[in-house]
Amino acid sequence: MGGVVKEMRERVDGVVSLPPGYFTTWGGEFENQERAMRRLMIVVPLSVFLIFILLFNAFRSVKSALLILSNVPFALVGGVFALLLTGIHLSVSAAIGFIALFGQAVLNGVVMVSYFNELRESGMTAREAVLEGAMVRLRTVLMTALLAMTGLLPMALSHGIGSEVQKPLAVVIIGGLFSATLLTLIVLPMLYTLFQRETDLAYEPGRAVATLTEQL
Repeated sequence: MGGVVKEMRERVDGVVSLPPGYFTTWGGEFENQERAMRRLMIVVPLSVFLIFILLFNAFRSVKSALLILSNVPFALVGGVFALLLTGIHLSVSAAIGFIALFGQAVLNGVVMVSYFNELRESGMTAREAVLEGAMVRLRTVLMTALLAMTGLLPMALSHGIGSEVQKPLAVVIIGGLFSATLLTLIVLPMLYTLFQRETDLAYEPGRAVATLTEQL
C-alpha cells in the first residue's frame, strides 16, 4: 500500500497544480497504517528496553542480559529474509510479528544461558559448560521453535480472506525462528565463551591449586 500511495503522490504532484493555500492529504487505510507505524517506532525499542530490564533483574548481570538480547538480531535477520523471499512488504502485521518473534528468541536465549550459568556454578569452565549445555538444551530449543513454526504454517500458506493480515505475521515469525534457532545453538555458545573468558582466566589458577590440594 505504501508503494502504491507513493506512486500516486508522485503522479498527482506532477500533474495537478493547486492554488496557494491548498494541499492534498491521503487518508483511509493508508493513513491508519502510517499512524500505526509511527506508534510501532516507539513501541518496538521500548519493548526491547523492557526485555533488557527484566533480563538484568533475573540474572543480575549486564553481560548475561546483553548476551540473551543478541538473539534479537539473530531473529531479525531471518524475519527480514523471509519477507524478501515471499515478496511481502513490511506492514503493521509484520511489525507486530517482529515483536512476538523477539520474545520467542529471548526465551530460547534464557533457556540456554540460565543452564550455562548453572553448570558454571557447579565448577565447570565456560567451554565445558557450553559443550554440555548446548547438547542438553538442544531438544528443548528445537521443540519450542518447531511448535511455534508448525502452528503458524497454515497462516503463512493461507490465501483466503484475511490472509493479508495473517500471512505477514506468520512469515516473519517462522523465518525469524528458523535463523534464531540455528544461531542460538551455534553462535550463542561461542559468544558465551568469549564473554566468560576473563572469568575463566581468573578462575583457573584457584582451580588448579584446589585440585593439587586434593591430590596431596
